[in-house]
Order: sequence, then C-alpha cells, then structure tokens
Amino acid sequence: MRRLLVGMSQEKLGELLGITFQQVQKYEKGSNRVSASRLYQISRVLGVNVQYFYDELKNDDDDTAGFAESEGADAIAGALQSPDGVQIARIISETTDPDKRKLILNAVKLLADYKGP
Repeated sequence: MRRLLVGMSQEKLGELLGITFQQVQKYEKGSNRVSASRLYQISRVLGVNVQYFYDELKNDDDDTAGFAESEGADAIAGALQSPDGVQIARIISETTDPDKRKLILNAVKLLADYKGP
C-alpha cells in the first residue's frame, strides 16, 4: 500500500533495492518472506519507519480487546488499501475544491449503486 501511495512502481522499488520487480511482487503477495534487513531497506526507500509495516498486527497482550474494530471497519480498511482504493483516495486528496470533491463522491456513490441494464 505504501508503494502505491507514493506512486512508485514495483520496478522502481526493485531498482532502488537492487532486486527484480518479480521479487518485489513475491514480497507483496507474501510468496517470499521479507528479512529484517530487507524490511529496513524498504522502509527507508518508502520513507516510513519499520513500525509502519506492523501497525495493523493484532497484539494478543493488548488490554483494549474490547475496543477492537468491527468487521465493517476491516472491510473499509481493506478497500482503502487496494490499488483502486489508493487511486480513489489519491484523486480525492489532490482535489482541493470542496464542490469537486462532493461531485467525485456522488459519482462514486452513483456507480456503486448502479444495477446495470
């Protein structure tokens, strides 16, 4: 998700890390494990702290279990982390005119509710 948010291709990330874009794909899909040193390199290239990649992990020792997010929140987070969700978020964040932002939101709602012919 972070790679998409900064607008970086898998090829460019691989180039900056000294690996192939296929290896980046395998990391992103979870086919290959990411070593701690590689994760550190990735965090540096993407401009985040290593903790960024762990923020969503559940902590079994967490005393706030009663305040856990609902499944609906998980679905929203998942949608926002998808490539399409990132693109929509980027479009909205780059639109400074409030009226245009409302138009974008209304268009998305209309398309989501569209049942087709």
